Amino acid sequence: MLLDEEELAAVRVAARRRRLTVSEYVRFTLREARAAEPAAPVEGKLMAVREAAAHAYPVADMETLNAEIARGYGVETP
Repeated sequence: MLLDEEELAAVRVAARRRRLTVSEYVRFTLREARAAEPAAPVEGKLMAVREAAAHAYPVADMETLNAEIARGYGVETP
């Protein structure tokens, strides 16, 4: 058995509260858990941020950046 009797009883109660069968409740809960997982490992994201922060990149002032972004969307700025 995958769950002991106490765990299974708790799952049955939770399923009943949501008016689902145990199998529907388990599938729903597993889908939610998978959706909450990050798509990529956090370590890789942190490494990319650290590497980027270690360099100096040329950046325009905010007004110029916003104008360039607007032009990219086909919006003319004054």
